[in-house]
Amino acid sequence: MSSGRVLIYGGKGALGSSVLDHFKSKGFWTLNVDLSSNDAADANIVVDPTGCWITQEANVLKEVETVLGGNRLDGIFCVAGGWAGGSSSSDDFIKNADLMWKQSVWSSTISARVASKFLNNGGLIQFTGAAAATEGTPSMIGYGMAKAAVHQLVKSLAAPKSGLPEGTTVLAILPITLDTPMNRKWMPKSDFSTWTSLSYIAETFYKWTTQPNERPESGALLKLTTVGGETNITKC
Repeated sequence: MSSGRVLIYGGKGALGSSVLDHFKSKGFWTLNVDLSSNDAADANIVVDPTGCWITQEANVLKEVETVLGGNRLDGIFCVAGGWAGGSSSSDDFIKNADLMWKQSVWSSTISARVASKFLNNGGLIQFTGAAAATEGTPSMIGYGMAKAAVHQLVKSLAAPKSGLPEGTTVLAILPITLDTPMNRKWMPKSDFSTWTSLSYIAETFYKWTTQPNERPESGALLKLTTVGGETNITKC
């Protein structure tokens, strides 16, 4: 018998894999929703990237219902996303903005739909914003727009009559820089002691899931600041 059930949207990526592995190690049943399967997951839903927003939503909801088989989720963690830059004068401005919207906003809203139908009362749904998007992002406008939309989604979902199950906690983490293999590849001379470890985030998600009294207030946008390898969480 599992300790509980969690869905990780983006569970094949660096952060998602870390979160999935941590819950798995604690006896949780894990469901990965991503563009490709994660062999460590108990179940996988592979999203067709060529499908429109509406089609992706319909397919994910149908498959979640099938794999759950009448069970419900204790936590949903939307860690899907990516990064692409560009100012308004960049040739790829619209292309990159479109990509950012698909990666961050589509995945977040579909996660919210899943929560409305399959999350337990008193459950947890987490989204991934960005500390940079609390201000202007002139060199990465599309990214900033998408993450700001995620922040707004969190505030709306945490408000009354948002459609989520009773007692749901809605949170967003706002990292500065995550310590991922890809970030180390592209920024090899950076001070890694200021990057937030994936294991810290995974452990924090587990604590919030299993100890509801340790959760921040629903609707909180939580900035992750790491100095000297130590991470602090502060409400924006």
